[in-house]
Amino acid sequence: MNADGQGSSHWFDDEAGPVVRPYAMTRGRTTSPAQHRLDLIAVVVTEPHVEDPEEDSTLSPEHVDIVGLCREAPQSVAELAAELDLPVGVVRVLIGDLVDGELVHVTRPVPPAELPDESILRDVINGLRAL
Repeated sequence: MNADGQGSSHWFDDEAGPVVRPYAMTRGRTTSPAQHRLDLIAVVVTEPHVEDPEEDSTLSPEHVDIVGLCREAPQSVAELAAELDLPVGVVRVLIGDLVDGELVHVTRPVPPAELPDESILRDVINGLRAL
């Protein structure tokens, strides 16, 4: 009983609604098979063949939200976590599920070590200006 004589439930927040623990969304998992590829700047893209993820009864509402957001525009893992207001670890596991189900794919930006050296780019620009 709370102070006003009514029973209170610690599973409900008046402002936020029902409280779902993050580990419940991932069924207690903290990693997924694709986890090693999912750094914060990895970009998630919905596969073109995916029609309506809401019809798939195996997907949680969070899975459906991720597919929908990535259909509108490719999203980074960090952007998805911010948009869904979920911890990054939870979003990584959910994305891993979607990758395994072939609903999305993940692309990685070019690592800085593989980018052309800035001095080479400046030489190319100067060469083009000289033409």
